[in-house]
Amino acid sequence: MGILSSLVPIIILPYYSVIGGWIIKYLTVFVSGNMTLATDSDYFNNFIAEPLEPIGWFLIYLALTALVVLFGVEKGIEKVSKIMMPVLVVLTVFIAIYSLFMPGALDGLIYYIKPDFSKFSGTTVLAAMGQLFYSMSLAMGIMITYGSYMKKDVNLESSVKQIELFDTGIAFFAGLMIIPSVFAFSGGDESALGKGPGLMFVTLPKVFDTMPAGGVIGAVFFVLVLFAALTSSISLMETIVSIFMDKFKWNRKMTCIIVFAVCIILGLPSCLGYGVLSDIKLIGMSFLDFFDFISNSVIMPVVAFVTCIIVGWVIKPKAIIEEIELGGKFKRKTLFTVVIKYIAPVCIIAILVFSVLETMGIIKV
Repeated sequence: MGILSSLVPIIILPYYSVIGGWIIKYLTVFVSGNMTLATDSDYFNNFIAEPLEPIGWFLIYLALTALVVLFGVEKGIEKVSKIMMPVLVVLTVFIAIYSLFMPGALDGLIYYIKPDFSKFSGTTVLAAMGQLFYSMSLAMGIMITYGSYMKKDVNLESSVKQIELFDTGIAFFAGLMIIPSVFAFSGGDESALGKGPGLMFVTLPKVFDTMPAGGVIGAVFFVLVLFAALTSSISLMETIVSIFMDKFKWNRKMTCIIVFAVCIILGLPSCLGYGVLSDIKLIGMSFLDFFDFISNSVIMPVVAFVTCIIVGWVIKPKAIIEEIELGGKFKRKTLFTVVIKYIAPVCIIAILVFSVLETMGIIKV
């Protein structure tokens, strides 16, 4: 379990940084006043197919991540997060509110918040569980790494409640920011609400182009996305760095340099997978899609399942409960015990099977 948990962030960080580089590229396009370039449907595909430019942006993003991690938890991650997270929340709320005043956005708001039970199915639940699983950064080693830095007297149950509240709140506002905007631009076409890079790098620039001061709003949006991406990549790199520091007793500076170099090597295939290496496919996928599939759809659910079995049936939930109660009373310990032993393992297996079948195209959402 330890080896697999360590492997997940090592696989994710390189290709995640490639996407981070794309975000910086689009941020510079909007800041430089060249928004109209990004509205061309072929602009994104032409950019990622370039042999050199995506590598440059990938290296810049990875270097920014490494720089923060280099300064450690308190001087680096904590200070940056204290600035980025409040700004992220403010920008998200601002753009969400702004998007609601666009012509046609009201239809998007209704589509977003009004349940349509005719489209509800088991796959809806499984897709939602999979999204939640990834959103909470489970089975990546991140929770374990950050948890190891917490003081013993911190109330973990209270911290969990805050995570639940903020994760759900930001997710809601993110949808409120994007869906009404896309509806307004597409004239209510639901097919425009695709997922993946196409939505962010192809559809949304067209949305911003229709807005008054769209260049400014677009620049603010990509700053927001960059902040959100950096908080994730920083946590991924910190996890990898802490693993190697603990395992090999290296100092932080040397470890950061080594991890930075390894990520460059592992990230290059994903960088070039839509251009120079586009003819090379792994089980029919580009390098980036393959690494995303293996880490998110396969290894993470396996790690989570094994974790449930070990905690629920080997070391027993009591060991975790005692740790949590060092910081205060654990009111949900009965629920925790039932979930970790019986409910979570079943749900995780369902997520694993669903994710694989969806990726293979057998199930469609």
